[in-house]
Amino acid sequence: MQFIPLELKGLVLIEPKILADSRGYFFESYHEKRFADAGLKLNFVQDNESCSAKGVLRGFHFQVPPMDQGKLVRVIKGAALDIVIDIRKNSPGYGMHYKVVLDDKKRNMLWIPPGFAHGFLSLENDTVFVYKCTNFYDKLSEKGILWNDPDLKIDWGISQPLVSDKDLDLLLFKNLPDYF
Repeated sequence: MQFIPLELKGLVLIEPKILADSRGYFFESYHEKRFADAGLKLNFVQDNESCSAKGVLRGFHFQVPPMDQGKLVRVIKGAALDIVIDIRKNSPGYGMHYKVVLDDKKRNMLWIPPGFAHGFLSLENDTVFVYKCTNFYDKLSEKGILWNDPDLKIDWGISQPLVSDKDLDLLLFKNLPDYF
């Protein structure tokens, strides 16, 4: 398993070692000691899974303290363009974003610590996206940023994704309170 620290402090791209042969494949998606050795001492309390049609966009979501969540995300079927925004007010990366394609071929994963808003675009039909969370879902703590906020200049590669009514009613980045 390879842990690759990214430019936005705290984000880590994880590339597992995949053992494959004519029978199929095997890989470790999480190993507490390997993660801890890489500086990621995590306590996961909830797993989530979603299935999305091609063109479905979910996000940008986050939870505010004290219910803030870290997330280990990956795609187990299909592919997704995964994007995170640094919303930590005192971070050098504040307002910057990172994007990566997560898919069922590379089996790559992204560690997203608290203080990032997270969203993804399904690139294939029936994309199954999973995430391990370090805190429980709390509806009252859930917040979000509008996916196409013009100030963020994020290129999703699509002009009219399928977006929920809830996600169409999120905040603009410039109106985001100082949560982190």
